[in-house]
Amino acid sequence: MLKIRVLVVDDSMFMRKLISELINQDPLLEVVGIAKNGLEAMELTKELKPDVITMDIEMPKMDGLSALEQIMKNFPTPTLMVSSLTDKGAYETIKALQLGAVDFIQKPSGSISVDMFRVRDELLTKVKAVAKAPLSKDRPKRRFVPAKKIKKDPILHPGPVNTTFNQIFAIGTSTGGPKALETVITELPPDFHCPVLVVQHMPPKFTHYLAKRLNDISNVTVTEAENNEIIRGGTVYIAPGDYHMEVRQTINGYRIVLNKEPQRNGHRPSVDVLFDSVSKLKKLKRHYIIMTGMGSDGAKGMQKGKEEGAATTIAESEKTCVVYGMPKSAVQLGCVDHIMPVDRISAKMVELAKA
Repeated sequence: MLKIRVLVVDDSMFMRKLISELINQDPLLEVVGIAKNGLEAMELTKELKPDVITMDIEMPKMDGLSALEQIMKNFPTPTLMVSSLTDKGAYETIKALQLGAVDFIQKPSGSISVDMFRVRDELLTKVKAVAKAPLSKDRPKRRFVPAKKIKKDPILHPGPVNTTFNQIFAIGTSTGGPKALETVITELPPDFHCPVLVVQHMPPKFTHYLAKRLNDISNVTVTEAENNEIIRGGTVYIAPGDYHMEVRQTINGYRIVLNKEPQRNGHRPSVDVLFDSVSKLKKLKRHYIIMTGMGSDGAKGMQKGKEEGAATTIAESEKTCVVYGMPKSAVQLGCVDHIMPVDRISAKMVELAKA
């Protein structure tokens, strides 16, 4: 079996050595090149044609974002970003995902930390997953547009707050999710009147910037969910990193409930936790959607939702998934009504909302 060929890009000699050693420990992976800045990364990508790039963000001469944009434009290659946990790192990582990076791993405590060994399994798993990511015409591409250049028409959020909706959408996604969410959410029209609750497997801070970014480029309001918040129609709520998100019905309407109960399926937030809570909302028409992601989180929740009277269940098709794990698990359970490419999901949501 041919090994997956990896180009490692980092300005830290220590991190280049560490990441390379971790990757080379796996018999299915092989580091074929090392670059210390974005310019070298571009040159080596063209010369070596690697299967995967691991890309640092802050580097001299040319940073990782600039290099990523040029690589995706000239010789598209599946890329895994290596990000810090800072606010700046979170913001830049979200930008990288919009530019075309497939996924990211965290530098647990700085650019020269031996804590990198803690993410060894995640690194090796994600390199293999990223290598299979579709970078063809099958998957819709979106060019990154700086948020400050986008001007919303003030009529996009007219009238009083809508808390009298009769339908709710719940979406779960993981690896490849930020781009999939952009494809779906930005195509919802200004008059989309249903609430949408989203679990995206992502750490704290990153979900905040994901919500902010999507809000800047969408017709509907997108926000990171807050505990005890009243749910409004026409609003997309993204579960904050490290918190499970549930929905509860109260005398004043439906509310967000956040908690730090144990991880489910290895995740917090968990898609299953969200889906299970939505299944209890018997007065609402409930729609469940699972998109790209590793593992099986959400599949059992969708199955339970189907048994509890779900109006619709949707899974993203394999041809547009970065990782066909979560949707595949749901399909295998036999609980999916519609299997469709990511660029058709928003139109289906609009159709269902009008029914």
